[in-house]
Amino acid sequence: MAVQQNKVSKSRRNNRRAHDALVAGNPNECPSCGELKRPHHVCPSCGHYADREVVAMADEIDLDEDAA
Repeated sequence: MAVQQNKVSKSRRNNRRAHDALVAGNPNECPSCGELKRPHHVCPSCGHYADREVVAMADEIDLDEDAA
């Protein structure tokens, strides 16, 4: 069982954790619609990936008509 020899101070512990923070993503511009999207992912607004439509995006649905 691992038992520390000496106490690790708060400063030394926090310095070790200084590089553990998450970094923000690097969004790219979609070539077809111009919206920001994650690199190497399908565009959520238009459904295109690498200049071709991968996901067919449905038009907006009026929920009041469907519920009736």
